[in-house]
Amino acid sequence: MTSRPTTETDFPALQALHRHVGWPERSLAGWRWLHANPARLSAGAPAGWVVDGPDGRPAGHVGNLVQRYWLGDQSMHGATGFSIIVTPPVRGASTEMLGACARQPGMFAVWVFNANSRSQPLYARHGLKAWPEPTHALKLSWILDPVTLAGGRFYRAAYQLAPEIVSRWGERLLNRRLAAKPRLDLPQGVTVLNDFRDQSRYAAFWAALRAEGRLLADRSPEVLRWRLADPDLTDPPLVLAFNRGAGITGYAMAMMAKSNILEPPVLEILDLEALADDVTAIPALLEALKDSARRMGAAKLRIQMVSPRLLDRLGDHVRRARREGGWGHCHARFAPGGPDPALWSPTPYDGDYAMCLRPVPVRADAAVRMRRQEGSSQRAQREPQRTRRDGRRVEGGVFSA
Repeated sequence: MTSRPTTETDFPALQALHRHVGWPERSLAGWRWLHANPARLSAGAPAGWVVDGPDGRPAGHVGNLVQRYWLGDQSMHGATGFSIIVTPPVRGASTEMLGACARQPGMFAVWVFNANSRSQPLYARHGLKAWPEPTHALKLSWILDPVTLAGGRFYRAAYQLAPEIVSRWGERLLNRRLAAKPRLDLPQGVTVLNDFRDQSRYAAFWAALRAEGRLLADRSPEVLRWRLADPDLTDPPLVLAFNRGAGITGYAMAMMAKSNILEPPVLEILDLEALADDVTAIPALLEALKDSARRMGAAKLRIQMVSPRLLDRLGDHVRRARREGGWGHCHARFAPGGPDPALWSPTPYDGDYAMCLRPVPVRADAAVRMRRQEGSSQRAQREPQRTRRDGRRVEGGVFSA
């Protein structure tokens, strides 16, 4: 089987593939937005690869999220694979598609930071090794609502016994706070950040961060404006700044997500960065995120990708965190002659999380739907999204339907 680059005419078929395996389904506008990624266009890289089935329609897919990176004034590109799907007509196509992704030219590295336990052995065959040590198998979470989390475990167990019946129940574990705009009680020095103009305080923070000489994914105002314009977001991510005097010395970005109809809502940390000389910024931002998550209706706060550097900077918050994961979900392949990998301390921002997490399905009618849920267990008004047999969405990696 031979892979080919994804084209815009493939978008309806990609929607169908995601629907088939129960993954979050992008709108056509969302696929066009992702296709217009400025970093991908500047690198001249494919948006992904597909393998066509016997009917000539895509039956396998891997996305290619390209990002620009900076090492001082030197720019380069790196890429992460995402939404790797293989259906029965093209079983075995993952080898061809992952090979095309891993061998693509012009990238200082190619990686997957969201592999599931089933797919992780595949990446080693393409030169992607578990990285970074010693945190490639670690995720951290902070429990905020144990009762709702227990409800999620109950629904998953029920789904294993009677999947058709439980699927008809529709979206579970929503709450009123998800539809509201909560007033956040932020600690001293932390504020909501919404100014991403080219001459903003955030722009000055990005310039200072880049001047530190680490290898960093582009967090310029231009790129953040593109990220925040994702048309499939039901609510914009929460972006916080840590301020010292007139300047910003750290920032965090987090998104409310709900893996599927049976999982509780979670505030997922997408980015957490600070200047090297401010040791208080990241702990303060993490504390602000925990309190904000409670007020926003999340059952827990989670960060799904942790570098050794960030682990150290989180301080006492690590001791109070629940350790999730347990398998090598982070893999990377570095091109010969590229920068020293020790200069790179990735966060979830470097991965596919912002593009692949399922937003909480809260719209203008959310309050009405939640009142219905609280009053009865009748079927939701719209068809629920399909889930896997175990009631969970597969994280990244390969899914063979």
